[in-house]
Amino acid sequence: MSEMAKNRSRITLGGGCFWCTEAVFERVKGVHRVEPGYCNGDVLQPTYEQICTGNTGHAEVVRVDFDASEISLSELLQVFFVIHDPTSLNRQGADIGTQYRSGIYTHDGEQEQEARAMLAEAQTAHRGRVVTELCPERNYWPAESYHQRYYARNPEQGYCAFVVAAKVDKFLATFARLVRPA
Repeated sequence: MSEMAKNRSRITLGGGCFWCTEAVFERVKGVHRVEPGYCNGDVLQPTYEQICTGNTGHAEVVRVDFDASEISLSELLQVFFVIHDPTSLNRQGADIGTQYRSGIYTHDGEQEQEARAMLAEAQTAHRGRVVTELCPERNYWPAESYHQRYYARNPEQGYCAFVVAAKVDKFLATFARLVRPA
């Protein structure tokens, strides 16, 4: 196995609308792929319309594939906790429903331990109000093609121009050291 392949990892994160989280993580150095999707619900191969009912149990998420030799899971989780409100139960801003919950969905025990430590730090920083769930990823399904790279393709769309752009700007201002070179 090559050194590059050996350092590849995946974490799945739910921070509200996946258009926002995708737009941010696409700009993080060491991130090689970001895919919006749905996980940890009960319906196999759900659609966006099903997810929006709030009845499937799924969260809107992004799968983040990254090179651990370029960026650590801890650094990715620092970004995650800054770009969304981890104290808001089942909502982010005007987006309301269980599909918008805050969650870290792990792929192995080592990730779970590291995420648990970062979650404890976030709890301290937010005075015990963090509602982010931590559990293994299950029943993942990629979002429809029109959701993929949504902000990159639709920056002038209202939600993108006001909500997504603000999260991207916050990332750029807060984590200049982690921004992918242009």
